[in-house]
Amino acid sequence: MEASAVETRVFVEVRRRLQSALLIVGEPKEGGMPMDVSIMPSLLQMKTPTGCTEVRLPAEVRLVPSSCRGLQYVAGDGLHLRLQAHTEFSTKLISIFNQSLQAQECCTFYCQSCGEVIIRDRKLLRILPLPSENWGALIGEWCCHPDPFANKPLHPRENDCFIGDSFFLVNIRNDLWQEPKANTKVICKRCKVMLGEIMSSETTKFYMTEIIIQPSERSFPIIPRSQFVQSVIAQCLVELSSARSTFRFTIQDQDGKVYILLWLLNSDSVVIESLSSDHIKKFPLLEDTLKADFSSAWNAIKVLYQPCLRSGDEKLASSWESDISVHSLTLPAATCLELLLILSRSNAILPPSLRQMNSFQLPRMRENIQPPSLINSLYMVYQIKKLHIRGSNQQSKETTYGTGENISPLFI
Repeated sequence: MEASAVETRVFVEVRRRLQSALLIVGEPKEGGMPMDVSIMPSLLQMKTPTGCTEVRLPAEVRLVPSSCRGLQYVAGDGLHLRLQAHTEFSTKLISIFNQSLQAQECCTFYCQSCGEVIIRDRKLLRILPLPSENWGALIGEWCCHPDPFANKPLHPRENDCFIGDSFFLVNIRNDLWQEPKANTKVICKRCKVMLGEIMSSETTKFYMTEIIIQPSERSFPIIPRSQFVQSVIAQCLVELSSARSTFRFTIQDQDGKVYILLWLLNSDSVVIESLSSDHIKKFPLLEDTLKADFSSAWNAIKVLYQPCLRSGDEKLASSWESDISVHSLTLPAATCLELLLILSRSNAILPPSLRQMNSFQLPRMRENIQPPSLINSLYMVYQIKKLHIRGSNQQSKETTYGTGENISPLFI
């Protein structure tokens, strides 16, 4: 982006499936100043008497200027308009694990926070996805004979890695000098971060948000923590919604305490934002994310989110937990709080009119998938008190979720 005396905030959200774009052109700092806006297929230009701001769109995004419609001024935001758009961003879903690893490779497990080696040069002969947590009940429904797998948990062998919704299961018995105890937390000896927990004498669970697994010939990739967390979570949500048609999630710690309610709205957004430094306040956890080039584009998912930290949120969380259409993701407690902080910050940097939707907040999470950075970052939030859901019988159902619920787009 090139600018002279005046910086103008520009926000663009492109929906790949709809081939449409929402463009928001913010007001210049000097209020009341006239501004000319020119829209070209690959360029946005804002001119004022004191200067000019240009935003060049990524090569993958092209606007259709003649399709402009819905022009309106929104106080606090600036100019809103919609138009047709074309994008060439790939929608192919790549597994978080398999994008950087293949069976038969020797790999090393690192602590993502500090780079400490957890397992060195482990040759993985089998990399297998775990079935859903209700797979035993499904077998009972479909089999006419007693369940042959009853009370037989799935444990990986020495050269196996089983992939769950938000964790890996590996056998690390040969990597330990003493017999491990079940239900014991796995702590990084360098940075003291919780990496996972020991499930049995041979099986250890590592959370995807805490571990980076690399082929042994590669060096440890330095990825900002906030980018890694939001990218992992965003891709988990996309994969689960695609595989299981699940769109509502609870984020809980290993003790079952719910921290966040998430509702996935869409996963086909491309977000482009050009933002002067005056719009960004220093925030230690997110500084690496905010140093990114805001005139570039990210694939993004959009979610509703509701924090569940107050005592009054327990009833709402309980109603979600008892709903069979809601899926739970378990993470370390510290990571649950990190994610909540990222969602809140994502919401705070949106144009004001996009931050609320009734009683939900709406952030976006980036999902740029570029190995070896397994996950990237997050962006937008709303608020909603009531949602109207149209079921298969075409009758409108009204579900009340209470105040403080937030919508958050995650970048993948």
